[in-house]
Amino acid sequence: MTTTLRPTEPLQRAEDGTRSRRYQVCVNSRPVGTVHLCTLPQFGDFMARILDLRIEEPDRRRGRGTVAALAAEEVARGWGCRQIEALVPADSGAALRLVDALGYVHRNRGMEKQLGDTAPSLPAGSRDRPMTEAEFEAWLAAETDGYARVWIERGVPGTEAHEMSRRGHAMVLPQGLATEGMRFSVLEHDRTPVGTLWVALPEDKAYVYDVEADAAHRGQGHGRTLMLLAEAQAIDAGRRVLGLNVFAGNTPAERLYESLGYRTTGYVLYKPLL
Repeated sequence: MTTTLRPTEPLQRAEDGTRSRRYQVCVNSRPVGTVHLCTLPQFGDFMARILDLRIEEPDRRRGRGTVAALAAEEVARGWGCRQIEALVPADSGAALRLVDALGYVHRNRGMEKQLGDTAPSLPAGSRDRPMTEAEFEAWLAAETDGYARVWIERGVPGTEAHEMSRRGHAMVLPQGLATEGMRFSVLEHDRTPVGTLWVALPEDKAYVYDVEADAAHRGQGHGRTLMLLAEAQAIDAGRRVLGLNVFAGNTPAERLYESLGYRTTGYVLYKPLL
């Protein structure tokens, strides 16, 4: 029997240049599942994403998902993509086993924490204040460069990684420090700046985009304090869920978030398209 992908819509092209298309997974022309493939604005055509891959229950455990994923990779190659990523819910063990068998590598995971009604207090001697414009400019330059280096370590060429980082930050922060729904804070301990925090406050839940203790002050608990500050800002803004992303290999951060009660909601795995 032959498993193929059959488009169910024309190729969608958004104003930002991203692509998207949905397919039926067919066995000898019989529909057995669906695939949704797209690209993302910050990555251009460098990376495709399998947003969704579903096989109907009667046809599972017969290799349909494997063939459908490989077919999606071929479509991505035809789009000119050089990497492909898959989003896998944390509770989908079968999907994790599938992408692992196909050579995908864990890149990052999303985590969330349900918040209460009372904002946590910061430790004695610690206080936060808004980031100044000068501090923001210096922070943004370092943040953009650091984010590019994260992608270089994961196979993205240097020039493209820096452009991806620049484009992504420009999209998320169109008005810089004054961008609506964003909070940029400096944590001080005994009046000495020891770290920075970037929290987004969309309508549904809060999100930690960046949290970092300064290199000279690490190992002193300031990372935990910054996360308590993020929780306090979320609660004060009326949000009761706080989310974040952590890259694979950042063991200290993973341990910190787990100790604070964050749970994994999903994984992102990726693979080069040779």
